[in-house]
Amino acid sequence: MLAALWAALLAPAFTALGSPISWLELIAFVLAVWMVVCNIRVHLLAWPLAILSSLLYFALFLDGKLYGEAGLQLVFIALAGWGWWQWRFGRTAEGDTLAPRRLGAAGLRVPVLLTLAAWPLLGAFLARVTDSPLPYWDAFPTVASLLGQWLLARKYEENWPTWIVVNAVSVVLFGIKGYWLTVLLYAGFIPMSVLGWRAWRQAAA
Repeated sequence: MLAALWAALLAPAFTALGSPISWLELIAFVLAVWMVVCNIRVHLLAWPLAILSSLLYFALFLDGKLYGEAGLQLVFIALAGWGWWQWRFGRTAEGDTLAPRRLGAAGLRVPVLLTLAAWPLLGAFLARVTDSPLPYWDAFPTVASLLGQWLLARKYEENWPTWIVVNAVSVVLFGIKGYWLTVLLYAGFIPMSVLGWRAWRQAAA
């Protein structure tokens, strides 16, 4: 039964640029777009959608041997549960309910440096212990996404420029792998992130 379901999900829904687009990728695409729309609107539904889309992308990336991206989806699921709790019950250091706000350059310094340090370390790990064909391309969006997810969960507006960088790199990575629907998704995420940044900046003003 499970084997038949897995085969059905991996079956082509259609073909784009000579590459088959599976039902798995198509469903994950729809859920991910819906999730970002909810993030822009600061709607709590974003987090269960994040969990569902991450589960599907975990399966897709594992099948494609993008182990960094696959492992990242599992981390996303855990962080989505935490982010869901943060948006529902989280408070600022002053005890206020979380709302879109700015972290600022001083607050970003340490998280960004940690992210840049983790990138080559994860890339070297993937190169050494897996058969990933693109270990360093795989590693960068993996570690940078963790930064973006933390910023998003705490409602810092800097999550949006972080996602712009992550999405731009991911477009190249998934294009190399031939995941054309996912390329379209991440390319579409870039202007959506600009819109989200603008909306959250206005809310934080």
